[in-house]
Amino acid sequence: MRDRPAPLPGGVGVSRLRVYDTVAPDGLVGGTPHVHLCCTEGYVVTDGEGAVQTLTTAGYRETPLRPGVVVWFEPGTVHRLVNTGGLSIVVLMQNSGLPEAGDAVLTFPPEVLADPAAYDAAAALPDGGAPGADVHAAYRRRDLAVTGFQALRSGGPAALAAFHAAAVALRQPLLTRWRQRWEAGAGRAAADTAEQLDALERGDPGHLGDAGVYAVNEPVERGRLGMCGLLDTYPAAG
Repeated sequence: MRDRPAPLPGGVGVSRLRVYDTVAPDGLVGGTPHVHLCCTEGYVVTDGEGAVQTLTTAGYRETPLRPGVVVWFEPGTVHRLVNTGGLSIVVLMQNSGLPEAGDAVLTFPPEVLADPAAYDAAAALPDGGAPGADVHAAYRRRDLAVTGFQALRSGGPAALAAFHAAAVALRQPLLTRWRQRWEAGAGRAAADTAEQLDALERGDPGHLGDAGVYAVNEPVERGRLGMCGLLDTYPAAG
């Protein structure tokens, strides 16, 4: 077994999530509603029960979550985890590194979304949410996002379209950096597969002799403040 880490298959990210267990302004327990602009996200439920609330142009939906359920959703899906008892999830995130680089926009009210400085202030966590940071800051931003999410649900397609447009405008300055991360991660993984297929067509088995086995014995962080709960995180790439 080799000691050095390597990217996970396909350039995905993986983390363990314990969903927040405090009550939001609408009386539900759970996480912060938000959207990703170019990352598909997946859940593998390991413990507890709850639901994921989603809002797309097709409408609002609630998908029940219990151990063994796998659910995923594409970019543009506003989503929020609801915890009805001990909900824990393994999260799989496309384009590992992009969410950490800002590919998540919280459903704050329109006046906050329209002002980048106001958005950054509302979304900020002490010490960047590092383990041990004050969790009440995460609850405060969750509660503000839930208020915006309620307005989105009641506002219909026009409200969702306006939110999508505001989210894109807010993240426009980050796109060059995102493309660089994608090229080095998921894009590189796809290119490697193309090169391997070319080699196999030539009858060249050279890359098979370079195979390695990798392991991470435990998370690199435990209890980082995430949007939906406490995260145990693993290295995203080698």
